[in-house]
Amino acid sequence: MPVTDFFAVAPPAAQPLSRPFIKMQGLRNHFVFLDCRLHPVPSPADIIRICDVHAGVGAEQVITIEPPRAANAAAFMGIHNIDGTVAQACGNATRCLAWLLFDETGQEELLIDSLGGPLQCRKEGPWDVSVTLGPITTDWARVPLARAVDTQHLPLASGALTDGVALSIGNPHAVFFVDQEIDIPALAPGIARDPLFPESVNVGVARVVDATTLQLAVWERPGMLTQACGTGACVAAYAGRLRGLLRGSDFTVHLPGGTLRIRLLDDGRAVMSGPVAFCCTGYV
Repeated sequence: MPVTDFFAVAPPAAQPLSRPFIKMQGLRNHFVFLDCRLHPVPSPADIIRICDVHAGVGAEQVITIEPPRAANAAAFMGIHNIDGTVAQACGNATRCLAWLLFDETGQEELLIDSLGGPLQCRKEGPWDVSVTLGPITTDWARVPLARAVDTQHLPLASGALTDGVALSIGNPHAVFFVDQEIDIPALAPGIARDPLFPESVNVGVARVVDATTLQLAVWERPGMLTQACGTGACVAAYAGRLRGLLRGSDFTVHLPGGTLRIRLLDDGRAVMSGPVAFCCTGYV
């Protein structure tokens, strides 16, 4: 039975106003999925409560499965942050949702609609999913930045975080290359809150291992050090190649939660591949 059939299971009699959820994780990026194709999208206050590990299920984001808005898409993906705000893109959440939709439809390739645009997803193997993201851009107005600057050499710093690269892959990122261990929670918020970024920014801290390999950690909006960031891995590989630190088109990115495979395409898009896992089902 497809795991998504759980969405149709009535809640226990003791919880008549609750609704079913499915929780999944990709490289320890953990998400709560709610089927909103026939039910309303939860309020920001409900999102905050669900994400709070002390009061709710606990998640880095709540993902709402909504009716598609683009032609040929299987569903629209709403991405809701822990503070109730909405995000444009999340690569690992997309891969997890794709697995649920593969399970539901029996397909092995499908399109997911999102605020960042349509996303092509493919089953690469058992519990292994790829998603095509982008295109990636360093255009200051599209990142977006508050003013025109050299996005390949950002004019701001926070301690050892200097000479960053600003990019967008549907959501904003600033990537910094380092050759030493740094205190990311102490330094990254100064970048994320800088007025140069009117929508704040995800701060990637990367170390080059070799010409095709990176180690990466990401301080994500709205303010947390995440175990993995799929969009961050894509833009870090792109920035590394821009700087001449990486070569080729296929890269391995090691994050605290695991490893992603990144392929940079000639049109500026990136194919991100990696594992997904089912956690649990329940009611909220």
